[in-house]
Amino acid sequence: MSADVRPETMHIGELAEKTGLSLRTIRHYDDVGLLKASGRTEGGFRLYNQDDLTRLMLIRRMKPLGFSLEEMTDLLGVIDTLQAGAPGSGSLEVRSRLDRFIDQAAERRQTLERQLEMADEFLALLRRQQAARDPIATRALAQIGPGRFDAAPTNPAVQ
Repeated sequence: MSADVRPETMHIGELAEKTGLSLRTIRHYDDVGLLKASGRTEGGFRLYNQDDLTRLMLIRRMKPLGFSLEEMTDLLGVIDTLQAGAPGSGSLEVRSRLDRFIDQAAERRQTLERQLEMADEFLALLRRQQAARDPIATRALAQIGPGRFDAAPTNPAVQ
């Protein structure tokens, strides 16, 4: 590849900026084989394209669900097989592997939802404790009534 960077490619810094991941994380994913750079400049710098960005976003979305690197590799292999339309890509085995990942992702999402509910309950408890120590807030809460202060605020600026 020439030293000229084509418009459809990006350096690792731009990829990091677009994904919110660190350079170290992206390099690690390259080292373990989850994401290989599409090319390199003559100076040896990694170059990535839109397909790499899409793949990295998929990896990033698996991380909060607690998928291990091995599981990520397996899922990416299934997706690569399906997208390539390779012989056997429509096989029952490939589709059942994808179905298992879908089931796992749904279960892990439910676990996160339960954790968020507990976090909301915890925040409400702390806010009630805070309000109990503040006489003005205590009077305001008494006027508002029970239950109104239990939920987490919906405005991110308030949090």
